[in-house]
Amino acid sequence: MPVKIRLQRHGKKANAFYHIVIADGRAPRDGKFIEKIGTYNPNTNPATIILDNDKALSWIQNGAQPTDTCRAILSYKGVMYKNHLKGGITKGALTQEQADAKYAKWESEKEGKITGKITKLDTAKKDAYKNRMTSETAAKVAKTAKIVAKNTPAVAEAVEENSAPETQA
Repeated sequence: MPVKIRLQRHGKKANAFYHIVIADGRAPRDGKFIEKIGTYNPNTNPATIILDNDKALSWIQNGAQPTDTCRAILSYKGVMYKNHLKGGITKGALTQEQADAKYAKWESEKEGKITGKITKLDTAKKDAYKNRMTSETAAKVAKTAKIVAKNTPAVAEAVEENSAPETQA
């Protein structure tokens, strides 16, 4: 039985939400599955991925084949790297402590990149808001000045008309 790690689509039209499942390769995309190991929401920025890394790793070591998208997700979450390190341990190239240290270093760097992206997006959003408010304020001031300029000559003419008959009389 060829076992696949793949996405199972849920959610509304144009608002996809996926479950990451272990399924028989012959089963339909949204049909019967063996086990659900996580979720993937591509609608957020960055995409929200909730994954049980230990279950995914054990399934990969047992021979489950991830689809292309699932491979990218597993790689993003570090499951593929952990599998690579486990292979190095079994071959004797690494010790468990070295592998754990490498994985911890990779995990902290990855967390830093994700935090940096979130901070960058948040800063860009705030800057866009400030720019929009500045342009709206400038437009409001210009509109007010235009209205004042339009109404000022009418007021000056009215004052001149009122003062003109008094000088003639």
